[in-house]
Amino acid sequence: MAPPESPEELAHRFEREQRAVQLEREDNLSQSLAPFRVGSVPYLNAVPLTRGLEEQIIYVTPSKLAEMLQRDELDAALVSVTEVLFNDRYDVLDGIAVASLGEVKSVFLAHRRPIEEAQEVFCDPASLASVNLLRVLLAERGLRPAFKPLPSYEPASMPDYAMLIGNPAIDFLRAPRQHEVWDLGAAWYEMTRLPFVYAVWALRRGVENARLRRQLREAKGFGLDTLDSIIGSRAEYDYDFRKDYLGWHIHYHLGTDEKRGLAKFSELLSKHGLGPLHDPRFVV
Repeated sequence: MAPPESPEELAHRFEREQRAVQLEREDNLSQSLAPFRVGSVPYLNAVPLTRGLEEQIIYVTPSKLAEMLQRDELDAALVSVTEVLFNDRYDVLDGIAVASLGEVKSVFLAHRRPIEEAQEVFCDPASLASVNLLRVLLAERGLRPAFKPLPSYEPASMPDYAMLIGNPAIDFLRAPRQHEVWDLGAAWYEMTRLPFVYAVWALRRGVENARLRRQLREAKGFGLDTLDSIIGSRAEYDYDFRKDYLGWHIHYHLGTDEKRGLAKFSELLSKHGLGPLHDPRFVV
């Protein structure tokens, strides 16, 4: 009869077994997407949703993803939520989103002067959902500045009012700067007490994609199950920031509260003349 394993031996065996399971899941996902064409954003906040699929994903900005979907160059993409609200040609994969409940850290208005004095705001041209969120937040304050493309992220040339998103926004946030930051996730939560949904998986309607939907759900599950490993192994920023950002500021479920947030966003977009709008059609 074999002697009982020590706690250390049990821990090591459990770790080996877990690693074997992870490797099997990675292997199952590695060849899963073909013939589907799938796109995502090149930002840290989307990494957990493409776990195991990384080598098969096309990475471009939110605005470019929307253009590719509209031209039927992609079958699915992790797009800004306004793409599915403004265009009635996609299904939305239920249960998965990039969202925040409060401060988000990577979507904000950088301002050197009071927000109430803004006459023009320069926006990252990659943004879609965020610029419309900013329009709504400002309109609710009675502010309707002109919106113009941001020519550069260089701190020395940053205008008085600039809306920044994604990794470049985080870089700006963490660097020496003269601007204050108005976090749009925090502003939305303070106004509505609801989550804000930035991005969803949009699926080209009319394409048989049950297997693709299953694989995207599996990738999310794998990403969240191994979130500690993602946080520990990524090179962006420092460990403490990655842990707070991916483990606290961003969440990845699309549930009842997130759908209430979407409905509120649609209501306010319509109120302020931004549209026409369509109710998202969710599929599992």
